Amino acid sequence: MSTISIVVPTYNEEENVGNLVNQIDYSLRGIDYEVIFVDDSTDDTPKRIQTVMEENPHVRMKHRETEKGLATAVLAGFALAKGDYLAVMDADLQHPPAILRSMYAVMETGADFCIPSRFIPGGSDGGLGPYRKLVSAVARYIGKIALPSLRKITDPTSGLFMFRRSVIEGADLRPIGWKIMVEVLAMGSYNTVVEIPYRFQARPAGESKLSSKVTAEYLKQVADLMKRGKKQKDTTVIRWSPRKLKSELEKIG
Repeated sequence: MSTISIVVPTYNEEENVGNLVNQIDYSLRGIDYEVIFVDDSTDDTPKRIQTVMEENPHVRMKHRETEKGLATAVLAGFALAKGDYLAVMDADLQHPPAILRSMYAVMETGADFCIPSRFIPGGSDGGLGPYRKLVSAVARYIGKIALPSLRKITDPTSGLFMFRRSVIEGADLRPIGWKIMVEVLAMGSYNTVVEIPYRFQARPAGESKLSSKVTAEYLKQVADLMKRGKKQKDTTVIRWSPRKLKSELEKIG
């Protein structure tokens, strides 16, 4: 059975990390996994993660004091990961941990990449307010227009995804800002992407990190990838229905 490494960048999420790990542990019962927190917090988040680590041997942490930023945090997590499949998700529980089992089921069918999507039948972006929905939509369409590797993907700017380790072997990853999956899709090596439906959730605690700086970084990232992004050849994108997903989940128990 394959192993999953889940990279979770954290910045001041002490109210959420314990609940997050509990839900991940329940979702992945019977599956070998590790959670790697890469933490840049200025509050008591690292102390809370340390407590979680004492209770759960699947959890590791890298706390950074001299370096900040989600992009470099995720790359640091990739470097530490030991799993066959690498996943990225937010710490704020807007990405439901239960979806990890579904993503694992996708990968076990031989896919290179799994992207939960809010925009296929069975999915929903109901956890976003009107302003964030607008910002998210603009970012998606800018990415799709500028980068051919994103055009077949319905939810290309999500921060929730899973892929085979081989996808980024030798890849020239230089992400900035928050849109890590855009970088991996543009620079990685893969043939098959499977999208599955998921429902984006409202944040239970803490505050959103969305800002004008995040938007500017995304635009800079897209402009950079227009120059150096790979031309993905013969990529197949498959969209699973809720019924198909349920059937594949039953196979892994």
